[in-house]
Amino acid sequence: MFPLTDEIKKVLSLTDLVLLDIKHINDEKCKSLVGFSNKLELDFARYLSDNNIPIWIRQVIIPGITDDEKDLIDLKNFIKSLKTVEKVELNPYHNLGVYKWENLGFDYPLKDIRPANEDDIQRAKQILEI
Repeated sequence: MFPLTDEIKKVLSLTDLVLLDIKHINDEKCKSLVGFSNKLELDFARYLSDNNIPIWIRQVIIPGITDDEKDLIDLKNFIKSLKTVEKVELNPYHNLGVYKWENLGFDYPLKDIRPANEDDIQRAKQILEI
């Protein structure tokens, strides 16, 4: 994510819908997961809401990482603070791309995480009230 510029704001003024992935609602856990803060993406969501731009929020459910009850409650409260969220999508984590990392000689950081199942998704939906 990067800071909003005047050029980006101009494009957003012509935008009908933004699909926004929130990697993790907890800033420290976000830094651990993806290597950077969630501050810009959360500020971006607020900008979209303040400027009446429709949003679909997307969250990957990663067992043991993004499915903590407190974090999901915090995510729910953040989403409720936005006035233009039209949809919330929960995507189950999968490990289908591990081989790509291995073929490139990289260690896949989530290799020991099991894929999310339907129970994981349903639990998160219940907490998020969606």
